[in-house]
Amino acid sequence: MTKPSIFSFFSGAGFLDLGFETEGFDVCYVNEYHTPFLDAYKHSRKVMGIPAPRYGHDDTSIEDLVSDNLASNVVTEMERGRLVGFIGGPPCPDFSIGGKNRGKDGENGKLSKVYIDLVCEHKPDFFLFENVKGLYRTKKHREFFEKMKRKVKRAGYTLHERLINAIEYGAPQNRDRIILIGFLDKALSKKFAWTGQVYPDGKAFEFEWPTTDTFGPNSVRERKSTIPSELCVQYWFEKNEVDTHANACHCFQPRAGLQRFQTVAEGDDSKKSYKRLHRWRYSPTAAYGNNEVHLHPYRERRITVAEALAIQSLPKEFELPPTMTLSDMFKTVGNGVPYMAAQGLARSIAEHLRTRDASYRPEHRESHQSAAA
Repeated sequence: MTKPSIFSFFSGAGFLDLGFETEGFDVCYVNEYHTPFLDAYKHSRKVMGIPAPRYGHDDTSIEDLVSDNLASNVVTEMERGRLVGFIGGPPCPDFSIGGKNRGKDGENGKLSKVYIDLVCEHKPDFFLFENVKGLYRTKKHREFFEKMKRKVKRAGYTLHERLINAIEYGAPQNRDRIILIGFLDKALSKKFAWTGQVYPDGKAFEFEWPTTDTFGPNSVRERKSTIPSELCVQYWFEKNEVDTHANACHCFQPRAGLQRFQTVAEGDDSKKSYKRLHRWRYSPTAAYGNNEVHLHPYRERRITVAEALAIQSLPKEFELPPTMTLSDMFKTVGNGVPYMAAQGLARSIAEHLRTRDASYRPEHRESHQSAAA
């Protein structure tokens, strides 16, 4: 099958895109409004030898996109015989229980509607929408979510939704996210298989994980043989060679509070801030803003950007530019979709697309191309 073309929105540093790229999709357009994140996207791809998207990197706000330009590019890809997909995770603080909780009327919350409107206007063959579980679990936000779903259904999409956890896909992190996937082709209306999960149905949480241990600087602690190493932060620190990684030196230095760093037990993540990771356990959600501080398991400091990237299960070759501020580095890492979850979702979509009858020509393409002409 010809590589499907991906139009990426709210791209950040491109963790979600990288998952799709490694599963055989072609990211041809990238939209990210925050310039430092877009620069990080470009830098990481240059380092990894991934070509730039043929329709470029667009730093226009999604609210101000020139519709005709986007429509022309979408139609061009369709005329090349390619399936077209939109992917994006609109900013989520307005739906987060621990965030602003302003919902659909917040500055970030309204961007979810803009993205769904974009899908309905340009009618890609498929789309992926990612957001925090607060959009799915909180009553007032759920009403907004259901309204968006009704809109894309009226536009002709068959929808599949699931509350996933990054750890299910092999990422060393407890991170819930709601995923909504839609297909326009009626040949794809059959049941969607959420493949790519290594530990489905909560199995990752059934192991006898360690709770807390006394903190000891540079201490040695063995892993229990019954615990899967690949879900532990220490495994990923070693796999990504975080001490020699390009972002190993990027770490917030405390002006005060060193004593507090020394008193938090290894694995004690019970508080809002100053959560110490356990080397032989998965990490709590990678969220490094709003005064949430994650401490290294056995060193008297916060984690580095290199370690945060490892927790997001990125390949060790992935790096952020040294010119970024520390705040932007940690923000883009925390905002991103864990790479292994992105890869698993992309694999699920790729496998579903292969069930499509190649001779079927979606009716929407005829009207789409006529409108563009």
